[in-house]
Amino acid sequence: MNILDFAAMSVEGISERKLRFSLNLIGIIIGCAAVTGIISMTGGMRTSIVDDISIFGTNTIQVFPVAGGDEAFNVLDWRDLSKLRNIPGVEAAAPVMAGSYVTYDYRGEVQRNQVAGVDTNYFIVHGGENELEDGRLFENSDYGVALLGSNVWNVDDEQRYSVGDRIRLTSVVNGETLEYSVRIIGIIKLTSGIATTGIDDLIIIPLSYYEQIYDMNGKYVAIDLKAETLEDVTGIKQYIDEEFDDIGYYSMDMIMEEVDQLIGTINAVLGGIAAISLIVAGVTIINTMTISVMERTREIGVMKAIGATNKDVLFLFISESMVTGLVGGGLGAGVGFLLSTVIGGYIGLPPQITFDLGITVTFFAIITCVISGVYPAWRASNLNPVEALRDE
Repeated sequence: MNILDFAAMSVEGISERKLRFSLNLIGIIIGCAAVTGIISMTGGMRTSIVDDISIFGTNTIQVFPVAGGDEAFNVLDWRDLSKLRNIPGVEAAAPVMAGSYVTYDYRGEVQRNQVAGVDTNYFIVHGGENELEDGRLFENSDYGVALLGSNVWNVDDEQRYSVGDRIRLTSVVNGETLEYSVRIIGIIKLTSGIATTGIDDLIIIPLSYYEQIYDMNGKYVAIDLKAETLEDVTGIKQYIDEEFDDIGYYSMDMIMEEVDQLIGTINAVLGGIAAISLIVAGVTIINTMTISVMERTREIGVMKAIGATNKDVLFLFISESMVTGLVGGGLGAGVGFLLSTVIGGYIGLPPQITFDLGITVTFFAIITCVISGVYPAWRASNLNPVEALRDE
């Protein structure tokens, strides 16, 4: 018999046992849908994280002190800034002052946010954070002004401030209460994501103004660097390791390594759970096809009596398993993509839907069904034709 004969007989055999085929199919569809949905959602998660990192800057390195407690604010100073700025391959260095909180009144309610100080280099380093809802970024001559993060400006869909408004801020400096006023010159667009700097929740003032108000004496909580090219990042990190003590750093390739490990673990755990349903479906197929062999004993005997070989009978039953896997895998992949699209739309995380994933899941379903059908097929192929014809 040729392949077309096997295919025709497989479809005929399945059509005569629609209920059992449907039960096998449901198990395969559930397993494949679960695997496809999980992998496409985690793929979408990774894509979203990569997009967030592009906002932060793929060439960005954040340098920070590793000493703990109050000493942390005494590690990075203008000397470190000068040395870091002059490292070969560094395009820009942006010192950051932060850690202080301010309170202010909005329509009779006391609000509290963190305030940070940056200079014009910050928006060179973090190019993706240059987008504004309104207004402009800092200039070197600015004093007594502020940029608002999106979550400070827009609270519960209420846009609280406009460019040109003034806010009176209250903060505690060295144990004393200090009040000062800033004029809003810009509103930063929302940049929320796993790899962003938290700028959405900040009130940002010029670095020199922050230093004067909070008496920082040139001490920075971090210095953000931008490499001229992606290839320069490795050399800059190596230079920091060799020339600096008590300084740590984080670059985007380091974040992506951790992200990939995390997503790999999620895929392994959730994919393993989803694969259990495929195993259950495989056991069901073994049971169903074994019963089918018992019911079709006379049919097998007739086939052998008219010239069918053991190999022909073996391939016939395996081909029925392949059809089950092909249909179940294809439908399962489609259902998985559909579910991931619906869920992703609801939670705001578009899935990563690829043709390769659908093919892989379908192939995996076919392999599962074929392996499950091997024993029943082998049993059918080894039936004695004389004894099979005697069976009622």
